Amino acid sequence: MLVTQIIFWLLLLVVFYAYIGYGILLFVVVRVRRILGLAKKRVFDSAYEPEVTLFIAAYNEKDFVAEKVKNSLELEYPREKLHIVWVTDGSDDGTPDLLRQYKEVEVHHLPQRSGKIGAMNRGMKLVETPVVVFCDANTMLGKESIRRIVNLFSNPQVGCVSGEKRIFGKEKEAAAGAGEGLYWKYESQLKKWDAELYSVVGAAGELFAIRTELYQEVEKDTLLDDFIISLRVAMKGYTIQYDPEAYAIETASANVKEELKRKIRISAGGIQSVVRLWSLLNIFKYGTLSFQYISHRVLRWTLAPISLLFLIPAGAVLAINEGILDLGFYSILFWLQLLFYFSAIFGWYLENKSIRIKLLFVPYYFFIMNLSVFLGLKRYLKGSQSVNWERAKRGK
Repeated sequence: MLVTQIIFWLLLLVVFYAYIGYGILLFVVVRVRRILGLAKKRVFDSAYEPEVTLFIAAYNEKDFVAEKVKNSLELEYPREKLHIVWVTDGSDDGTPDLLRQYKEVEVHHLPQRSGKIGAMNRGMKLVETPVVVFCDANTMLGKESIRRIVNLFSNPQVGCVSGEKRIFGKEKEAAAGAGEGLYWKYESQLKKWDAELYSVVGAAGELFAIRTELYQEVEKDTLLDDFIISLRVAMKGYTIQYDPEAYAIETASANVKEELKRKIRISAGGIQSVVRLWSLLNIFKYGTLSFQYISHRVLRWTLAPISLLFLIPAGAVLAINEGILDLGFYSILFWLQLLFYFSAIFGWYLENKSIRIKLLFVPYYFFIMNLSVFLGLKRYLKGSQSVNWERAKRGK
């Protein structure tokens, strides 16, 4: 039984560290560095004002063209230094024709669809500005986002800047929306601490920027282009910085079915990224970056979900040995596990009935987030995940 206890605690430690422990450790380390005067200070030149390309790879986005162009033209940055470029390969809903009505927009279009990666690789060959900002057609940017991103690039050590993804909330949120919003708030805090310690571990595709010269053509079958592009910049010795006030805002997934579809793709891409960026696991070569990468990303896409799965039988064995109804230490932990999963499944059931209880949002979202890893692994191993992005339906 001692072996089972050791296994149980190792599994629990992996789960705790991946989702909570790393955040606690980051908080402590960052605070100690501040007290000792070792905290990395952000130094930037507000007069730094290079030409910038706002790069939007889009497929059949006619419903967002007018709003997105209006939002882009209202960004606080010298108009003559901001180049707005859309690459619309494969779009057959009139998106390119709508865009050509705006003289301020540069449109590149090919009739064949080669996916987002193909559009990015092709479009980047046409970018001539020193900084390129990537964002999605269906996300609106904060007015000062470009300015704040560029400020960070005035530090030559910075090779990539990640903006913040914000979820537009409503008074009565669906569980998917509330869970997604809570998750991104937590992620935002971790990114702040990651950046202060050394570097953010990957950028969000809704809004991120790199030095154009550092762009490395991405393999055509890549699922998480933003993650791969940004980390390859970091692997060259540059840092990825983060400014939460440079943000892209979008509505949450319409429901959990849509959110699960999105997360399955992300999980398949995450597993692919771990394989593709295997050299980044070498902590002796990449030091702090490897430590952050493994702690913040790799564990969540690999060991943590597996540990959660095996915690159930391990906990059951210990609870039965102790007396499952005697409410001993292990039996209480086992019943808490069951209560958590019951809450998640019950939340799923209620969501399908359009009954929303906020108390259930967290276990509900946490459950589908980890379920998506197993479904994503299945897709990755089968090679059945298309590189052509099928956008999840968003709430209105």
